[in-house]
Amino acid sequence: MMMMEEGGDKVGTGAEERRMRMKVMVAIDESDGSFYALKWALDNLITTMATVGEATPDNEGMLFLLHVQPKFQHFVYPIGTAGAAFYPASVVEDSVKKAQEETSAALLSRALQICHDSRVKAESIILNGDPREKICEAAEQMQVNLLVMGSRGLGTLKRTFLGSVSDHCAHHAKTPILIVKPPEYLKKH
Repeated sequence: MMMMEEGGDKVGTGAEERRMRMKVMVAIDESDGSFYALKWALDNLITTMATVGEATPDNEGMLFLLHVQPKFQHFVYPIGTAGAAFYPASVVEDSVKKAQEETSAALLSRALQICHDSRVKAESIILNGDPREKICEAAEQMQVNLLVMGSRGLGTLKRTFLGSVSDHCAHHAKTPILIVKPPEYLKKH
């Protein structure tokens, strides 16, 4: 709703303009919870952005899909009684990195297809490192208006021992964050 003040100034359009230009980042991993969060964002945020006013390059919102690959850990395997160490061969390291890249590509391809089916343009990003840190850094560097994440629905005990990426981001991200809890049927898997 737009109102005019005396003198022709527009009043009440700020929220609509912000919504149309909103940059949203959705963190994607292999969990059903992250894909549920993406679908929730498409249904509840992005569709609203696309339907306010006429979409032009100047006012169009942007959706970023972020996946963070954990760094490859170099393990030392003790062998023999002398305690000699064995580092994995570069062939093993290359195959692990290739598998990570294929997994990332498959996850983001699935996420991009969901966006395409909803007629929403999205940009995918793959980073390497600790997901907790990289998600917070990317949201800040890209100056997104909202970070959307899924929750695996871990109980208090599991979250304490395993840690929670969404919990860490909720406390450390410098941008607003929305954690989408999965429905009960997804928690059981």
